[in-house]
Amino acid sequence: MIRCMFFVAITLCIADGSIRVSAQETAESESVEDANAPAETVAVQNISDDEAIRDRLTKIFESAKEAGWLSDAEVELQSGIVTIRGQADTEEHRQWAENVARKTEDVVAVINEMSINSAVDLASTREVVTKSLDSLWTDFLVRSPLLVAALFVVLLTTLLSKLASWVIHRLLDNRGMRTSLKDLVNQLSSIAIWIVGLLIATVVAFPGMTPSKALTVLGLGSVAIGFAFKDIFENFFAGILILWRYPFDRGDFITCGDLTGEVKQITIRNTLIRKLDGELAVVPNASLFKNNVDVLTSQPQRRVRIICGIAYDEDVDQSRDVIKHAVQSCETVQGKRTVEVFAKEFANSSVNFEVAWWAGSKPLDIRRSRDEVVAAIKRDLDAAGIEIPFPYRTLTFKNPEHLGFQSPASASQSDRSDENRSTRTEESES
Repeated sequence: MIRCMFFVAITLCIADGSIRVSAQETAESESVEDANAPAETVAVQNISDDEAIRDRLTKIFESAKEAGWLSDAEVELQSGIVTIRGQADTEEHRQWAENVARKTEDVVAVINEMSINSAVDLASTREVVTKSLDSLWTDFLVRSPLLVAALFVVLLTTLLSKLASWVIHRLLDNRGMRTSLKDLVNQLSSIAIWIVGLLIATVVAFPGMTPSKALTVLGLGSVAIGFAFKDIFENFFAGILILWRYPFDRGDFITCGDLTGEVKQITIRNTLIRKLDGELAVVPNASLFKNNVDVLTSQPQRRVRIICGIAYDEDVDQSRDVIKHAVQSCETVQGKRTVEVFAKEFANSSVNFEVAWWAGSKPLDIRRSRDEVVAAIKRDLDAAGIEIPFPYRTLTFKNPEHLGFQSPASASQSDRSDENRSTRTEESES
């Protein structure tokens, strides 16, 4: 938020500078137009000779040539109209030559055909840079007291924001307000204090900038800022709506898509969620506002269900009573009378029961309760001699001899033939 406020201040400063530059350019263009405008009266008596004017301007331009301002300067006159040709090292010296000719007595008009010397002059460039740096340093020294005062205003704004936050928390804690709503009031008040503080600091640092001008520039730039920071503003307004009237708060466990975790903090721009594996996820508020969110801890209890199967040889009614008694004996089960055990289906190897009970709403409570219930059901079914079958299948073949197996009749005939064969063998040996 502080970065955004500084960005607004910088934008205001740039806008103020651009306004000043545009005003200066307008004044310069008006002065040039006034200088090029024809004189109101033109004298017709005691007019200086063109040669005298040419000689005077030539001597002046020769002196400027020795200084390095002009080169190859030529002056032509015709009826008081001066035409200047040649090269100047800078635009400033080009305008200087034109002004000298214009201010010469009995000159009617000046045609400036001088060009700017495009050759790179490191010495003059260094001089220009040095002058610019000196000007910046001088301006900084002049404005340094104002900048120090503006910095003091920013520090005072920081202290005032923290003090307001402390006071708001003390006042709202006594009223029993929701945590998210208290955070919203705190953050909005902090934003308002920072806006006022930065406006005051801007006016102090730049005396020409008034609050009305700052607000005007801010209004003109709001459209461009809105397009440039569309996602930031979207998350900002989504955060306000979440803090204002959304059904989850700090400490709640929520699920959004593949993300499940505990809400640690809700800010204006994003929400911090501690996932079940300990990682901290920073989620933009717009994502939570647009997508479906399951609040796991909106109620103190949650319904838990498991499937339990018994063998087909077991008694269904007896098994139901054993399972129900096992679930009711668990400490993590809340609402003993609401335990439900229903025969659900005929599975491949078992008759399946759907077992449902109430437990704590947090994910750890659910896992702990499920572990205790599964262990209790297994223990009580084993004690009652009720089988929990594992999947098995009985295969029956219509023609086993085609698969390499012998039928019982074929096996007995084979055994008898083997006995006769062994008897004949013994007789031959005797």
